[in-house]
Amino acid sequence: MEKGYVQIYTGNGKGKTTAALGLTLRAAGAGLKVYIAQFLKQGAYSELKALERFADCVTIEQFGTGKFVRGEPDAEHMASGQKGLAAVRKAFSSGAYDLVVMEEAGVAEKFGVISTDALLDIIREKPEAVELVITGRGVSETVMAAADLITEMREIRHYYNSGVMARTGIES
Repeated sequence: MEKGYVQIYTGNGKGKTTAALGLTLRAAGAGLKVYIAQFLKQGAYSELKALERFADCVTIEQFGTGKFVRGEPDAEHMASGQKGLAAVRKAFSSGAYDLVVMEEAGVAEKFGVISTDALLDIIREKPEAVELVITGRGVSETVMAAADLITEMREIRHYYNSGVMARTGIES
């Protein structure tokens, strides 16, 4: 790509990660190399199993503690967030990736695991030819102002509110 843009998928509705993974699939199909940093996540999510099939063109790493942030993030959350930011910078500097996805970075920003300034620095440091996608609820207005594309997922109805828990292959 000659020019990469900054995309943000945010909002309280379902589909932010799904959209980023759909873009990953499209990019891989076109022969592009993709790096995904999953902020706040730790565990065997179904997308990890599926993306193993694309190991030649998709790299995915998790930077979560496996536990929710409650109140102020603890030292373990903060260290994981910093590792994720460092990994994104390494992906940029490697020159190996056409698309970089910072999954749940918006939530990490919202809870203070990564700072707004750090996220803005990542956007500024993005190489010209790399597409950057940031997902997660609660992306700040400041970060959104630096984006080229913003999609807001808006919940209208969700079966979770009727007691349906996350289902393997659909939500997890």
